[in-house]
Amino acid sequence: MGNPEHGNTTSITEFILLGFQTLPELQFFLFLLFLVIYIVTMAGNLLIISLVVADRRLHTPMYLFLGNLSCLETCYSSTILPKMLAGLLTGDRTISFSGCLTQLYFFGFLVGTECFLLSVMSYDRYLAICHPLHYTALMRGRAWLRLAGGSWLGGFLGNGITTLSVSQLTFCGPNAIDHFLCDFVPLIRLSCDDPQLMETLIFLLTLIFSVAPFLLTLTSYICIIATILRIPSSRGRQKAFSTCSSHLIVVTIYYGTLLIVYMFPTTDFFRDFKKVLSVAYTVLTPLVNPFIYSLRNKEVKDALRKVWKKFMFA
Repeated sequence: MGNPEHGNTTSITEFILLGFQTLPELQFFLFLLFLVIYIVTMAGNLLIISLVVADRRLHTPMYLFLGNLSCLETCYSSTILPKMLAGLLTGDRTISFSGCLTQLYFFGFLVGTECFLLSVMSYDRYLAICHPLHYTALMRGRAWLRLAGGSWLGGFLGNGITTLSVSQLTFCGPNAIDHFLCDFVPLIRLSCDDPQLMETLIFLLTLIFSVAPFLLTLTSYICIIATILRIPSSRGRQKAFSTCSSHLIVVTIYYGTLLIVYMFPTTDFFRDFKKVLSVAYTVLTPLVNPFIYSLRNKEVKDALRKVWKKFMFA
């Protein structure tokens, strides 16, 4: 953590997550709001996981990817919200250096994994709609497992580089992070070292882990939409679009906020705006995913009704 060039500087052992302390009168309201969001997020995503595991009709690549996404969202929310809730309730916003690095690692790992996983899910829809006759052959056996596993592995390895680089920086004060979590950019700006190299690294990794999957997803959906428009019947077009519209909504919300936060420069004007956008992709996206996929998906609704009837008449 230290750098000998800084001589007698005192290394920081803990940070303060400022979060939403500029709204002191709303602290308890925000605590209740984020607590409800956390409970609903966990319940919704765990329900999706349970349905995918329990119902054999959902043992297809599309729903197995959805189960992976819900598993990721539960981890995502549990990485961020418990610490935020504790700070809002007790007013203690301190986090140790090791705790900050741990949160930073898992946050970045899960962000990278989600970008890859959303891209893989769009590729799955591309094959199903644009190449339906070859879909079964291409996604047979463990092909879906290799794609999902590759997404998790890519996020795991890629973020290790960033976290290791951050751990080598020297922090000698101030120690207040203007965010509700240990994120890369605000943390780097507190370093006594020249932030330019790290900011360049973050920019390059954003290109690899966010922009590249986004472009792959965008390409998939351009092909999907072009194929749907060529379907002669309106009912056929509606059925084809319904299979990918839920995923398209999630992708739009997630990538739209993520790319603005990490690709645009952080100025005084954009700082608070980026914090609000960070809430969108770290807190709200895991919350709305189960509702988007369940309310707009016939198979998931059928599985839910089956479980509900079994529960009511057990």
